[in-house]
Amino acid sequence: MLTKIDNTLKYGKQHGGLGIQILYPGLVMPELNDTGFSTIGRIDQAHITPGTLIPMHPHRDDEILTYLRSGKVLHKDSEGYSDIISNQKLMMMNAGSTFYHEEKTLKEGDVLEGLQIFIRPETGGLQPQVQFYQLSEANSINQWRKIAGKRNDYPLQIRSNTWILDMQLQQGEETFLPEFAIENSSFLFYLFKGDIQVNTNVQLSTGESAIIENEDPIFTANETSDIVLFITQKNATYFEGGMYSGNLHK
Repeated sequence: MLTKIDNTLKYGKQHGGLGIQILYPGLVMPELNDTGFSTIGRIDQAHITPGTLIPMHPHRDDEILTYLRSGKVLHKDSEGYSDIISNQKLMMMNAGSTFYHEEKTLKEGDVLEGLQIFIRPETGGLQPQVQFYQLSEANSINQWRKIAGKRNDYPLQIRSNTWILDMQLQQGEETFLPEFAIENSSFLFYLFKGDIQVNTNVQLSTGESAIIENEDPIFTANETSDIVLFITQKNATYFEGGMYSGNLHK
């Protein structure tokens, strides 16, 4: 089964230099009575102008991946970390029981384009921690790259059955779901930027996505496209009371 999620399902917010498009992937399947899809709680696609400050604010019981494609941001948090995040330096904030952070886009950088991804942990009240990872290249050309997951072969660790990969698929190239996917997997294929044909009957444009279950489609790039792939399991254990990843229907 392949279920397309178009951009009309997103919620837009604009405040000063901060603009975000918010996706609650479960809304495409109202029968689930969950705004998330298993462990995947919420995905924000951000457009932030240089020099914008997002002041110190709290998070709780969310696993938060900051994934940038352009721009740079200075990060500070309640665990004492301060670092610059970019399209080659990723950050995972495992918020746990209590966590605060602020972000300021650098004036000398480009407009920030990226995702802030809220994943549900297995349980609430975990110890907060922060992880950073330096990519060797900004893009992984025509092959899946492991970003974050609940296995030691993923550079950033998520505390639930969730795995995140990315790829830049060049114009005219094809790809499939990864062969090393977890057994009994469900997928969320998120098109950060570009134009993708799925099989012969579904087209995805920038910001759109698709939930894929029990199917192995062919993805063809009509133009060079940046893709983020989420793997989860519908029977996974997760905590749905996170500040941002939690089920809004509860």
